[in-house]
Amino acid sequence: MSRRSVGARYLTRRAVTSLLVILGVVTITFVISRLVPSDPAQLYAGARARPEQVEQVRQDLNLDAHVVSQYVSYLGDLVRGDLGVSFATRRPIAADLRRFLPATLELAFAATVLSMVVGIPAGVMAAARQSRLSDTSIRLFAVTGVSMPVFWSALLLQLLFASKLGWLPLAGRTDASVSFDEVTGFYVIDSVLSGSLSNFADVIVHLVLPVLVMAAYPLGLTIRLIRGSMLEVLGSDYIEAATVAQIPRRTVLGRLALKNAVLPALTVLGLTFAYSVSSAFLVETVFAWPGVGKYLTDAVVRVDFPVITAAALAVTVVYVLVNLLLDLVQARLDPRVELS
Repeated sequence: MSRRSVGARYLTRRAVTSLLVILGVVTITFVISRLVPSDPAQLYAGARARPEQVEQVRQDLNLDAHVVSQYVSYLGDLVRGDLGVSFATRRPIAADLRRFLPATLELAFAATVLSMVVGIPAGVMAAARQSRLSDTSIRLFAVTGVSMPVFWSALLLQLLFASKLGWLPLAGRTDASVSFDEVTGFYVIDSVLSGSLSNFADVIVHLVLPVLVMAAYPLGLTIRLIRGSMLEVLGSDYIEAATVAQIPRRTVLGRLALKNAVLPALTVLGLTFAYSVSSAFLVETVFAWPGVGKYLTDAVVRVDFPVITAAALAVTVVYVLVNLLLDLVQARLDPRVELS
C-alpha cells in the first residue's frame, strides 16, 4: 500500500473521530442542560411575564416538544450554522461568540507559545545537566507550576504586581482610555493594525498576568516531559557513539537528541492548548477578561442552556481542530503514526 493511500486513510479516520467527539460533546451538553431544574421559557419571557405569555414562549421555542424532537431540531440548526439565541439576553449566540472567542484564544495561544518557548529549552537544559543544581532548580520550578492552583496563583500575582508594586494592571484587556478598531478581535493584532505603539504596549501589559497564570501548568508539564524524553534519547546508542566521536555537546543536544525528543512535544502542545482553553474559565473570572469562559460562566449561572451548548461546542471545535492539525504534523514527521 502506497504512502499516499495510507495517509489518506489516516486523515479520514482522524476526521471521522473528530466529528464523533464533537457530536458527543454536543449530545452530553444538550442532555445535561435539559436535566437542570429550570424554566428557560420563563427566563426568555422575563420575570414579570404572565403565565400565558410564558406558555406562548414555550411553544414558540419548541420547548413543549419531546426532548428527542428538540435534540433533532437542534442538530438541524447546527448543520445550517444556526447556534440559536440566548434566552437571557435574546442576542444571537453566533454574534456573541465572534466577540468573546478571540479574547479566549488570544490568551490560550499566548500561554501555549510561552510554555513551548520556555519549556522546551528548560527541559533540554535540565536533561543535559542531570542531577546538578540547575536540573534540581528547573524541576522544582516545574513541579511548582504544575501544583499551584490557578485561582491562587492569579490572586498572588495580582496582589504582588498590581496592588503592591503597581507594575501591571489588575484586570481587563485594555485601559478605558484606549480605543482602536476591532478588526480581528485579537487585540495584539488589532493594536498593531491601529499603528499606535501605546495601544500595543497597553494590550501587552494587560496580557502579562493572565498569560503567566494560564501558562504555569503547561509550562511545568512541558519541562517534565521534554526532560524525560531527552534523558531517554541521551541514553541511546547513537548518542553514545556521537559522544565517543567527540561531536560537540551542543550539536549532540540540539541536532541529534532534540530532533528525536521533540515528537512528544507535539502531544504536549495539544495538552497545553486544551488546558489553556479549559482554565480560561477561572482566569477570565479573576481578571475580568471578556472571553468565552466568562460568557459561559454567566450562562451557567443563568441556566441559559443554548449559550452553554453553543459555547461548549465552540471550544470543542477549536480543541479538536488544533489536535487534528498536530496529529497530521506528527504523522508527517513520524510515518509510524499513520500505521498505528
